[in-house]
Amino acid sequence: MRRRAVIAAAVLAAAVLAAAPGASASKFIQTGLFDDAQILWGNPDKVFPLLKSLNTQLIRVNLYWGGPNGVAKRRPANPLNPNDPAYAWATYDRTVQYASQYGIKVVFSLVGTPSWANGGAAPNVAPKNMLDLKKFAQAAATRYGGFFPGYDGRLLPAVRSWLVWNEPNNPVFLSPQYKKVRGKWTIQSAVVYAKMCNAVAVAVHGTAGGTGKVACGVTGPRGNNNPSSFRPSVSPLPFLRAMKAAGATGFDAYAHHPYYGKLQETPSTPPPPGIHGNAPTAVTLGNFGDLGKELTRLYGGKMRIWITEYGYQSNPPDRQFGVSYAKQAAYLKQAYAIAKKHPRVDIFLWFLIADEPRVENWQSGLLTATGKKKPVFTAFQKLRG
Repeated sequence: MRRRAVIAAAVLAAAVLAAAPGASASKFIQTGLFDDAQILWGNPDKVFPLLKSLNTQLIRVNLYWGGPNGVAKRRPANPLNPNDPAYAWATYDRTVQYASQYGIKVVFSLVGTPSWANGGAAPNVAPKNMLDLKKFAQAAATRYGGFFPGYDGRLLPAVRSWLVWNEPNNPVFLSPQYKKVRGKWTIQSAVVYAKMCNAVAVAVHGTAGGTGKVACGVTGPRGNNNPSSFRPSVSPLPFLRAMKAAGATGFDAYAHHPYYGKLQETPSTPPPPGIHGNAPTAVTLGNFGDLGKELTRLYGGKMRIWITEYGYQSNPPDRQFGVSYAKQAAYLKQAYAIAKKHPRVDIFLWFLIADEPRVENWQSGLLTATGKKKPVFTAFQKLRG
């Protein structure tokens, strides 16, 4: 869920790291889609048969803790109880029930801090007390643990895959990114995020028999690493190092969004070098092996990797950032082949099902905004066809 302004700033700030994927192919990779507009708010009687026709294995869904669509707009009296009257789960109950009916698994991404938990700040500001987040995560994992009845009395299907936030290295989703400590800039977003990661991991692992898997990171592809800039952000590898240094631990996978940065970049194109010829600051599919190497150094070779957001915009309708319909379909196939070749990648999710109605928003859909199938529709369908 990104916007043109985010991409424009990201492209201007971009830089990356080069490398190659692993030697043996992943045996476990699952494919899926991420599109809250369609999956959460669309007509499920149309959306889920469409997902089934696409051979979709997974859907990513943002589980909003706070914000306009938040589950907990007011502080619960008993936050560990999923039936506390402050919680409003109906939209998510419906989504997991439809997904189960069509044989699709759900990946929940916990996002957005309620104003009551961060002193009245925006949803992209972390909670003041991580215990609030931990209790919410525990309530969510309990409700969707496979043993809890929904509003209609039926047991709700189990959700086994969880993400902690979205692109915390981007100020749109987590702010502030930097903080001065004793005269030196520190990556504050990573320090705070490490606590968020740990809180959710402990909550999910301690609930519903401990069968849930938690992915942290969920990083955007690039950052400017400039705390004095108009829009400071952190590139993925420095963010990863900083969250490790801040004590992030106990999670099962690292999630990343390895988007391209320029129209000239194919999925296999290494990102450009950084300033003064230094190593690139972005992590795209073109240097995805760099992420694997750093994860191995920091967390060992068994850490799994989830690609929880990826896509190419198409032209039409986006003349500035879009590629042709033919290239969009071809790039999906190439991207999936790169991901599948990496032995530790378990998940590959495409963003979106349908183009967003406003051209200045995101246009990477398998369908046009009016519902017409693009060639990429069939390309996605055949990933498992």
